[in-house]
Amino acid sequence: MPAPRAYTAILAWLEDQLRTGVISVGEKLPGERHLAEQFEISRASVREAIRVLDAMGLVRSATGSGPSAGAVVISEPSTALAWALRMHIATQALPIGDIVEARLLLETQAALESEKRPDSPERRRILEEAAQLLDEMDTPGLPADRFHESDAQFHILLTSLAGNVVVETMMASLREATIGYVQETVSGLESWPEVSCTLQEQHRGVLQAVRERRGEDAAEALRHHITWFYGLSDHR
Repeated sequence: MPAPRAYTAILAWLEDQLRTGVISVGEKLPGERHLAEQFEISRASVREAIRVLDAMGLVRSATGSGPSAGAVVISEPSTALAWALRMHIATQALPIGDIVEARLLLETQAALESEKRPDSPERRRILEEAAQLLDEMDTPGLPADRFHESDAQFHILLTSLAGNVVVETMMASLREATIGYVQETVSGLESWPEVSCTLQEQHRGVLQAVRERRGEDAAEALRHHITWFYGLSDHR
């Protein structure tokens, strides 16, 4: 087994510091020189660790020498997951069919769970925002990429009603990871205006079922909606 790279010591240290509360989101990491001395590694290895943490959505780096310079701890898990999924989809290690099935499992279960959640200002806000997105997607001549961005946000919003931040994060990652596939599917369609109208009818049916707390109906509408769209790639 290959020896672990030097920078992994910093990753393990930061995990421990976050888990025990010594370091929190929003705080800065010690400087490059300090970390190199603490772990007896080169400053190049420290920079490599920071680059890895940045790619993982755990730090944001700013160059310079002022008070804003350095690496600040953040938490953006969906960004890292999305990039990992996109790259592995590109290698065909993760079949798109399995990705679609994962979406179905997440979204339909979230629809069932959201039915049980109590009413709240947050729930009402999310439903209103979802409705506004659909109104924007009805805009005549809306570019397809804008439509897909709003489409993705619509699905993420509805998933968030289940109240499970892990499921919401996974959903956001899956949507981001499949954007290339979606764009390829749409670019091969001659009837995008008709397709977008059908998608919007399906969206509004899903939203209505969620709004009325008809979990089974919402789950079935989502299953039909998702499988219908991905089935378009077989008929281009």
